[in-house]
Amino acid sequence: MIGQTIAHYRVSEKLGEGGMGVVYRATDTKLGRDVALKVLPEIFAADAERMGRFEREAQVLAALNHVNIAGIYGLEESAGVRALAMELVEGATLAERIAQGPIPLEEALVIAGQIADALEVAHEKGIVHRDLKPANIKVSPEGVVKVLDFGLAKAMEDDAAQGDASKSPTLTMAATKAGIILGTAAYMSPEQARGHAADRRADIWSFGVVLYEMLTGKHCFEGETVSDTLAAVLRADIALDALPASTPPPIRKLLRRCLERDRKRRLRDIGEARIAIEEYLASPADASVLMSAMAAPAPPVWRRALPWALAGAMTLTFAVTLVVLLRTPPPPVPEVARFEIDLGSLSFSGTRSGSRVTVSPDGRKIVMAATRTGSQGTQLFLRSMDNLEILPLPGTEGAAQPFFSTDSEWVGFSADNKLKKVSLAGGVPVTLCDAAGGSGVAATWADNGTILFLDNSGKLNRIPDGGGTPEKIAEADRNKGERFRWLQSLPGGRGVLVVAAGQNQFNIDVVTLETGKRERVVEGGSWPRYLPTGHILYAQYSSGGESAGFTGGLLVVPFDLKKLARAGSPIPVLEGVHTGSGGAGFYDVTADGTLVYNPGTASTVIKNLAWVDRKGKTEPLPAPPRDYRSLSLSPDATRVAMAVAGTSDDIHVYDLRRGTLQRLTFDGRNGTPMFTPDGSRIVYASSGTGNSPPNVWWKPADGSGAPERLATADSLQFPNSVSPDGKLLAFTQSSSGTRSDLFVMPLGGDRKPQVFLQTPFSETLAMFSPDGKWIAYMSDETGRYEIYVQAYPGPGGKQPISTGGGVTPLWSRDGKQLYYLSADKIMAVDVTTHPTFRAGTPRVVAEGLRINERGSRNFDIAADGRIIVAQRPEQAQEERSQLRVVQNFSTDVRQRLPAAKP
Repeated sequence: MIGQTIAHYRVSEKLGEGGMGVVYRATDTKLGRDVALKVLPEIFAADAERMGRFEREAQVLAALNHVNIAGIYGLEESAGVRALAMELVEGATLAERIAQGPIPLEEALVIAGQIADALEVAHEKGIVHRDLKPANIKVSPEGVVKVLDFGLAKAMEDDAAQGDASKSPTLTMAATKAGIILGTAAYMSPEQARGHAADRRADIWSFGVVLYEMLTGKHCFEGETVSDTLAAVLRADIALDALPASTPPPIRKLLRRCLERDRKRRLRDIGEARIAIEEYLASPADASVLMSAMAAPAPPVWRRALPWALAGAMTLTFAVTLVVLLRTPPPPVPEVARFEIDLGSLSFSGTRSGSRVTVSPDGRKIVMAATRTGSQGTQLFLRSMDNLEILPLPGTEGAAQPFFSTDSEWVGFSADNKLKKVSLAGGVPVTLCDAAGGSGVAATWADNGTILFLDNSGKLNRIPDGGGTPEKIAEADRNKGERFRWLQSLPGGRGVLVVAAGQNQFNIDVVTLETGKRERVVEGGSWPRYLPTGHILYAQYSSGGESAGFTGGLLVVPFDLKKLARAGSPIPVLEGVHTGSGGAGFYDVTADGTLVYNPGTASTVIKNLAWVDRKGKTEPLPAPPRDYRSLSLSPDATRVAMAVAGTSDDIHVYDLRRGTLQRLTFDGRNGTPMFTPDGSRIVYASSGTGNSPPNVWWKPADGSGAPERLATADSLQFPNSVSPDGKLLAFTQSSSGTRSDLFVMPLGGDRKPQVFLQTPFSETLAMFSPDGKWIAYMSDETGRYEIYVQAYPGPGGKQPISTGGGVTPLWSRDGKQLYYLSADKIMAVDVTTHPTFRAGTPRVVAEGLRINERGSRNFDIAADGRIIVAQRPEQAQEERSQLRVVQNFSTDVRQRLPAAKP
């Protein structure tokens, strides 16, 4: 068959063979897609009566349209060959997965839930599978279950087979197919094994067998022959004691109900199993959920008729019954349940400031802005509560600060200086409006069909959730050094919580959307989240001098939604929650009060300054601990300029002789400072005072004089280095088409930028050599960042420097070495630049310094070879690559606090 064409399907390879035909991969030449082509057995295709019934059944099966059911595209004939064109499902069969050993409980239940969902949809249309087994179930690499061959067993059987199990198509294959025969027999229901007609309860039995084998990794029924296997199905004890000891009682109960040989006592509807599994997964600690979900077997007919005979007596006792019902105690309070989600290769390290975790209002989905190991950029990732896989959302590369729509169907985010949204049902992201922000734009979806967001200057704006022109609602008091940083809309669409950040202070206010009026709710707090109990959950901030910062603790305070006002005193409810130094929280709360958070310290980026000498000895500096980034030593090594992330994201200069820290910038968001070669000025990136992306500015290094803009662009710019003669500036500029490119601009005259390097890849951090004839930079053209050197202004090709990855290149002051960072090691390469460029082998000069942070060069090198570093303390708790889920967190809050006014 390979190479042949059936109708418009060109056969390319054989995929498998079973009792109902041979399956091939084929290409649909009309639609350009691959399909699974099941070529029906010749003896069957020649039977006109059975073929007619099969066509009628296939028409019914084609109406099944469900994510967990492999679809049927058509029934084709060519040169006497009859074939069924079906959806091609990639991935391993469940049989192959079980062969590797037992499947962990949660993963098995997620798979079982999808199988049950597929069966339920089919049963509602009157379709019974009849041949459900692991070999007919595939699990895609993304964890999506596909049930195959729905209803084909019935469609292919002849009239005689309906009363004789031995004549089932899957049981009459040649002896060479013994494995297939035994496999099918092992999953038959007892009534099928006896030759009786099968209904939906047969599928429920097979479902129970499949779930049993997922949990144990063993066959539930087996024998040396078909007869032995069928005998085991009919009479053998079902070894529930083979289940793992950790299998909870509700799951054992579910299996017993599915594997009841008397089908009158068997679980009556697969939907009961689906609901029970969903509720168990949502609340594993509540074992009563499954017990109540699975109704007891129906009593005999005479017992069901008995209540009618006693109707008169029931009428007489109605009043008594009503009193009893009224006295029935309220349902039990939902128990608080906790579990963890392993993020695997995902990390929040190096992601930009802002929300890294957001949870859908319905509590079924988690979206994260994270970085995958080996990748240099952020992306949005989706983790559904009913799926163990964490999936990237296409088109969201570089995204920051995700937020959910109120219907849980869309995710908004910030990327490319735009506010965007993407549907979780699929499709490309939709741009809503321009929204510049070097670290993304904080936004929230309101109940009234609008989106609220904070622009780059901290103003509160509103747009329709379909996009439009922003409308300003309120703004912070800039005269007090204040700006809005974070926000969350309140239920009802009347108000929004905003975080007003000032010098060494974070406060939470509520803004009335109709009037723009602002009132204080909490002093010393950030990242507010409204709880359905009528409380505000927030991260605590302590303004205790040099120890100022977030404590890692969460508090709640009662809040009156009608009055939009605080209604009581706060109390602490949780410790050990990761909160960034800029007030961004790594947590979110669903509409029903489930909390999801990343554990850790209040901030994992607080650093200390230190010198490291040539022998690796560290000498701490007395500078106060801060989130220092992008260090630049003055030419005489007496001062160091740094970006300090936090309430204001400003440039500071630390005097190494006097031990003083001076703030240099006061407006906008600022970063990546560097001294000019004569030490008189500092070049840096700043958003200025307006609503624009950060561009290149400079200012006198002693703080005198006003800042001056050097370049203007609609996209992000940040400076990289100044040429040794002080006449040229190399800088990076982002572009939606080529990501980030390198430019060189004269610092005098017309200051017109010229492209130095522009490719489809990301190039950044262009560093002039001390003789001004070479530029070192980093590029991800190989799939990860490496260091390269290229002649300036040219011509000449690039020279690779690093091996095994490298970021943040830096020349020694004499130009004889080129330094860079690889993981947490500072590497050095001996180089010669005249008459030609030559590079030696990279070597480690310092390691274990805890300074690696993507996008920030947290070290610089003095002329004497000493290295100044911004170093994380050894005792700092590193961010954990996991999420913790606290279901019914609201229950805990209600028990701790008096009733609030929701």
